[in-house]
Amino acid sequence: MNGFDRVVIVDWSAASTRMPARPRADAIWIGISDAEGDRKPLYCRSRTEAMAVLETLCEEALAAGERLLIGFDFPLGYPRGFAQALTGRAEALALWERLARQIEDRDDNANNRFAIAADLNRRFPGIGPFWGRPAGQDLPDLPERGTLRHGHGLPERRLVEERLPRAQPCWKLFTTGSVGSQALLGIARLHALRKRFGAALTVWPFENRDAPITLAEIYPSLLDGAVNQVLTRDPDAIKDAVQVRLLAATLRAHARDAIPAAMRAIGISEAILCEEGWILGVGCEILLQETALGIATGMSALEPPRLQNDCFALPPGVDWTPVDDALALLRAALRPITGIETLPTAAALGRVLAHDTIARRSNPPAPNAAVDGYGFAHAATGDGLQELPLITGRAAAGVPYSGKVPHGQAIRILTGAILPEGVDTVVLEEDCATDGARIAFNGPIKPRANTRKAGEDVPAGAPALPAGRSLTPADLALLSALGIGEVAVHRRLRVGILSTGEEIVGYFGDEALAPGKIYDANRPMLLALAQAWHYQPVDLGHVGDDREALRARLDAASREADVIFTSGGASAGDEDHVSALLRETGALQEWRIAIKPGRPLALALWNGAPVFGLPGNPVAAFVCALIFARPALAALSGAGWSEPLAFTVPAAFSKNKKPGRREYLRARLDAKGHAEVFASEGSGRISGLSWATGLVEIGDGAQKIAPGDPVRFMPYAGFGI
Repeated sequence: MNGFDRVVIVDWSAASTRMPARPRADAIWIGISDAEGDRKPLYCRSRTEAMAVLETLCEEALAAGERLLIGFDFPLGYPRGFAQALTGRAEALALWERLARQIEDRDDNANNRFAIAADLNRRFPGIGPFWGRPAGQDLPDLPERGTLRHGHGLPERRLVEERLPRAQPCWKLFTTGSVGSQALLGIARLHALRKRFGAALTVWPFENRDAPITLAEIYPSLLDGAVNQVLTRDPDAIKDAVQVRLLAATLRAHARDAIPAAMRAIGISEAILCEEGWILGVGCEILLQETALGIATGMSALEPPRLQNDCFALPPGVDWTPVDDALALLRAALRPITGIETLPTAAALGRVLAHDTIARRSNPPAPNAAVDGYGFAHAATGDGLQELPLITGRAAAGVPYSGKVPHGQAIRILTGAILPEGVDTVVLEEDCATDGARIAFNGPIKPRANTRKAGEDVPAGAPALPAGRSLTPADLALLSALGIGEVAVHRRLRVGILSTGEEIVGYFGDEALAPGKIYDANRPMLLALAQAWHYQPVDLGHVGDDREALRARLDAASREADVIFTSGGASAGDEDHVSALLRETGALQEWRIAIKPGRPLALALWNGAPVFGLPGNPVAAFVCALIFARPALAALSGAGWSEPLAFTVPAAFSKNKKPGRREYLRARLDAKGHAEVFASEGSGRISGLSWATGLVEIGDGAQKIAPGDPVRFMPYAGFGI
């Protein structure tokens, strides 16, 4: 089995009537996990309807060049001896063909499975092996209870079912857990699917060949712990739907590496696999269960509820809002709004962990040498000149020495090599003399010198990184070393950037701009900030002073982005269409923040998407983005509220500040580490943003600053740029 681009899980049904229109349990449910995430499970009222869905999925996969895995929750093979007795061949696929010729299964779910089972029983001595039927059906060869069977000569369970005590035997046709009926009807349908797609479809593990579509048997109850976790939070959920969704997501998380590797290593004879089959995942249950628990923890967040319309409302009587109060109000109002997906660790740079990660192995995994040198038992050494004979061989990283080093002897050992048995201390190569047969060095040597203990960095089972962490390159190294190949992360926050105003020109050309027109500086700046913060920037373009055009653009933006940033039009002027339009929805909150540069900050919801109306002035928009947008986006993305990095340095400037507003000056550190500020505080001087490497923050009250006085410097790097 190779990796898969899409995983489809089918919870089958052997119902004899068509299911009702309203979704219910014990029907057919189909879970799909692909590059777009985990879809809402599909409910099918009949087997014919379900097969039509599966055929479409197969056609889509072939057209897109994708690899597709489809798992079914019924046996694809029977206990050893059954296929041989009926077809003369110990092959499940030969039995498929035989059953498909006999089974009749109509579009309304009416079928002849009980009659066929009675006929099959007549092919064997004694009574059985199939059992279970409605009391009204007169089928003497099909006993009502399993205890009435005897002498048929077949095993009760397949080899894989002996490892799953809760799994029902495939001979059971009626009442709860009647997988036998599911298998009879399902195998006939899968045979038709196999004929339809020919060489493009393979059935695992019966066929040892590569194909774009793979059918396999699955067992959703492998993940009951994770499923129950979801049902505890949402008792109204239908268990079948939760199972297929969770299993599809779990298998897809491992579809490119761990699952194929585990299937190649289950250690069952080819003859047994060819006749009885195997359940995908049996043999690597712990791996799947750990992944499923992580996914289940965030399953309620796969489709997070929208923010409430009044989340930005200011307390009664609040007018001018100090910066600290505004930040506190935002922090209280915001929470994660993105769903959760599983990614390979190597592809998760900048993504936000949805759950705590646990080390799957220790780092280092075994005691090893920290230097190139010679290893020996410390107890064999003492003070003064030490001489030890060298044994033949050496230990190297990736090539361990398999023997035992005798007491009083030494072995050549290289950095990273596992300490052989009998070695607990290493002496540095440069501290030794050797003739190839012996080494000499001056003692004493400290016990366990130049060695690393197993797990001295992180032991197996210990927490590695916490939920909410934005993954760095160093984090990816740590997770990889600890055997964590996939991580559950929040979906990347989509940040839409929209510029407004009739004076704005969003394109560049050779012709001179008309009087009163200016180039759009805010949109590229804000898009770049979103990119630098590892969000998905969404360019929403520019809209002039046209309220209906703005309405249409916001409607589209609420579908394309999780959060929307506008610049310009956020005040109360005649042409401030952003605030006017948001006011019409009844959700606008206009925060007048005591900040310079900046002041108006419009906050609202548009079709459930948060809207931040930034000032139109680029300097003010930049400062407000750093001070307010960055921590707000972190909270919305699942990373939690972020505090900017700041430290105290001497001032290299003078300033008399009036009370009332907090000020942010464009600044950088000079050669002495003192903060110098841009020559002009004018908010139209965009060059000052480029000149600076950070901001100097001056508090709300009046201050008189002289050179050498301590000031608070906030480097751009502390804002993630």
